[in-house]
Amino acid sequence: MMKYVQFYMLLLVAIFCTSCNGQVKSNASKPIPKVIRNFKPAALAPDFDTTLVSQYIRSIFQDSKDNLWFGTIGDGVVKYDVKTLTYFSNPDGFYNQTVYAINEDNDGNMWFGTDQGIYKYDGKIFKNYNQKDGLNHVDITRKGILVDKSGNIWVGTHGGVYRYDPVADSEGQKSFSLFKELPPINIAGIIEDKNGNIWFASSDTGVFRYNPSEGEKSLVNFNEKVNLGANYAGGIAQDKMGNIWFTMQNGICKYDGKKLTEYTAKDGLGGTEFWGIYIEESGIIWITARGSTTRFDPSIPLPNLKAFTVFTPTDGLNCCVQSMFQDKSGNMWWGAGQGLYRFDGTRFYQVKKNGPW
Repeated sequence: MMKYVQFYMLLLVAIFCTSCNGQVKSNASKPIPKVIRNFKPAALAPDFDTTLVSQYIRSIFQDSKDNLWFGTIGDGVVKYDVKTLTYFSNPDGFYNQTVYAINEDNDGNMWFGTDQGIYKYDGKIFKNYNQKDGLNHVDITRKGILVDKSGNIWVGTHGGVYRYDPVADSEGQKSFSLFKELPPINIAGIIEDKNGNIWFASSDTGVFRYNPSEGEKSLVNFNEKVNLGANYAGGIAQDKMGNIWFTMQNGICKYDGKKLTEYTAKDGLGGTEFWGIYIEESGIIWITARGSTTRFDPSIPLPNLKAFTVFTPTDGLNCCVQSMFQDKSGNMWWGAGQGLYRFDGTRFYQVKKNGPW
């Protein structure tokens, strides 16, 4: 029953939020409640907290101008420029309230992945790409937009990977084409490693590695371990040593170029049903799961439970973490089912419209 209640709530939020008018700018020190978010379904749940940046934050990104962007469910995309929060909606040309992925291309355009295709924003105008542009699957996945070192744009969907062709776009042709080297898999994350290989984590068929310089023959599928890549929150990252890390159904897995090493609750990970993984510049690895978030210090030789610190909602962080990001100043951010969070080294604290930022 709870799943149906949650779905009903999200549906109501999506329907009502589409009626919001234009960019809504609010000074971060003076919260501006949204009347629409005070709507209360009869006897289903309490009011949404209108002081939050947003209730559900699915993606976080910092652009080349140091603006922070938050992809939400119900509030579309939100920009924070250190002083002001800006909410983009219909009159701006952004007709979607759900944002799963955010990235920036080499020309400074912002790209947003939604459940209704891709949006490109040049700072003035939003342009939507969908089926008419060759994007046959419009449901973009979390961490589903990659801008590689050569400037190519890769888009992961629930039905495969697509690539953007700027020349075709400028000529009015279909600007997205299916990456046919991969099967039509459900993508759970895309990254480029230090050697230029593109990695695709799937939700059901393992992990794929592709070397663009070698073409189709270079595509390798890693699926030796059961449930490798079996996640739906973009669980894939690379550390400074070059190791590739993946989330699995029962934990995480490291690939050092030769072998796969699995880490589970027996080693010290907390929670069940593992979702996401993020590696700080310091090398610290954060793993999100149902019921907890784990801080893993891989520099501590295992087995040693001191390498793992498990945080639960009693430590200040809502259990349903949906996104993680480290900004250029080294601050870690978390998007959860109850808004935006930061970490002070000991506990998590909630960041609302009026801060503390």
